[in-house]
Amino acid sequence: MLKEQKAQKVRKGGRGATRKVAAAPKERRQWSFNWLNRLLILVGGGAVLAAALQGFLILQAIPVERISVTGNLKNTQTEAVQQMVQPALIGGFLNADLVQIREQLEALPWIYEASVRRRWPNSLEIHVIEQLPIARWGEGGFLNHEGTVFQTANADAWQHLPRLEGPEGQQQAMMASYQRLGDLLQPLALEVQVLTMDARGQMVTVLSNGIELQLGNGAFRERVQRFIAIYRSELAPRAAEVARVDLRYQSGLAVAFHEPAQVAGLTSE
Repeated sequence: MLKEQKAQKVRKGGRGATRKVAAAPKERRQWSFNWLNRLLILVGGGAVLAAALQGFLILQAIPVERISVTGNLKNTQTEAVQQMVQPALIGGFLNADLVQIREQLEALPWIYEASVRRRWPNSLEIHVIEQLPIARWGEGGFLNHEGTVFQTANADAWQHLPRLEGPEGQQQAMMASYQRLGDLLQPLALEVQVLTMDARGQMVTVLSNGIELQLGNGAFRERVQRFIAIYRSELAPRAAEVARVDLRYQSGLAVAFHEPAQVAGLTSE
């Protein structure tokens, strides 16, 4: 009986050892399969990256074949804009430096603002806002609506604009005064032709009917309103005779007519 039990134990131990030996090849096969999966994933990922890189390089090499320029262009030629941006497009569609192109355009005298954007697959769209000259400034310069000075080779075409002159650095202040004066005089159908300021800040303007107003350097609105009142009540019928109106008084004004003998002093209540 004891011999049989021992024999069974031996047989059981032998079977267990056989199973352990058989499991080793199975584990090796599983490891090989996992390694192969990882290798395939790495190869596939590399292929995808290579394809993406190749596609990116192809896109970079695409040239810009069309440049459209839009905006209300009166002084800027479309062909000139297209030719100017060509050097920035040598690197292709994706490599075009849009910021550089915009800065180059806005450096042109007649361009106030520019926007540049890509249009897939191979176009560049440029929208231009030109400088709006409001008045002439000094000799050959112009002021835009913000009082910024710019130059142009086409100055003769804008000689009809009003002329502003003043100390350097006073451009914006004078543009603001010019606009305020124009608004105040609009009900009289009068326009500003010349507005000057000297080094002491004294302002003089010449109106569209030839009358000169000496405005001084203070109480701007009050003095202009004083002129408007006397113009409506007294001077409008005789505007052609009036040479100058001096408004540099605290509560009155002086009117000088073209005839030297006729000078009138008028005071207001």
